[in-house]
Amino acid sequence: MLIFAGLTAGITGFLPFLADNFWLLFASRTLYGVALGLCIALNTAVVAEFFEGDERVSVMGIQAASVGAGMVLVTTLGGALGSIDFHYAYYTNVIGFIAMILIALCLPETGTVAVSAENKIELNKDVYKTALIGVVEMLFLITFSTNISMHLSGSLAGSATVSGNLTGIFSGSQIVIGLLLGAVTKVTKKYTLPVAMLSFSVGGLLLILFPSNYVLLMVGAVFCGFSQGMFIPTAMVEVSNAVKPTSTAMAAACMTCGNCFGQLISPTLLNATAGAVFGQVTTTNVYIVAVIGMTVAAVIVIVAKARKKTV
Repeated sequence: MLIFAGLTAGITGFLPFLADNFWLLFASRTLYGVALGLCIALNTAVVAEFFEGDERVSVMGIQAASVGAGMVLVTTLGGALGSIDFHYAYYTNVIGFIAMILIALCLPETGTVAVSAENKIELNKDVYKTALIGVVEMLFLITFSTNISMHLSGSLAGSATVSGNLTGIFSGSQIVIGLLLGAVTKVTKKYTLPVAMLSFSVGGLLLILFPSNYVLLMVGAVFCGFSQGMFIPTAMVEVSNAVKPTSTAMAAACMTCGNCFGQLISPTLLNATAGAVFGQVTTTNVYIVAVIGMTVAAVIVIVAKARKKTV
């Protein structure tokens, strides 16, 4: 399935290069999304297949860091090629074919886990609870990316360079925290998810208070990046630990759907809330709603986890 996903990503990534047609672009992006969804779910299943316990947490963090590094690489390369001609940016999709070849050559084949009446694919309440937390996390976290370029004020207002740098710092901090995730979770233990959520609250507060201070905006971007870099791999570990091996991929897919749904409804829901509460929709008001919402949600998760006996 991973080989198929790499092949699909490579082919559909190149299709828009053939013609400037909206429906071709729409169809190719839809199929590209299928490939991406397969990769996200199956990457978690692969890590869960080969690693257990604390080692699984560390490897899941490294996996998330590698995704962040890949995004930085492709964004940089695509921008450089696109500056020559926007069509050239599509050449970055050759990575899909490279990934397909590397997976075929390097990933061991472990066979499939037999599905039976006793070992069937099923999810439990822990998976659904974690997926719901994922909806909340992404509902608020995505506001960093969707609002940062319009949020800058003072001498920084309208600067594409500054907003681009802040986005790069956001991505880079995900890589760093992903590589350190194993060490972080030994300290935060079962509270890693709410700690990740509160990290956004700290970062968002800095964005609200200092929209014209470049240094503090960078610090805010770091905390927001830490939030995503800690949350996603930890959530994937939790859902994979909550089910049998036959259900790992399905649990990861459920978690991914929760993350994507949160991002989907975020602009509509938060803009409407900001407008209703403050009378107007501004980036500052949206960030205020996001920070308050994330903080309240994190406290609820902390209380819920404190009531559980397992660490």
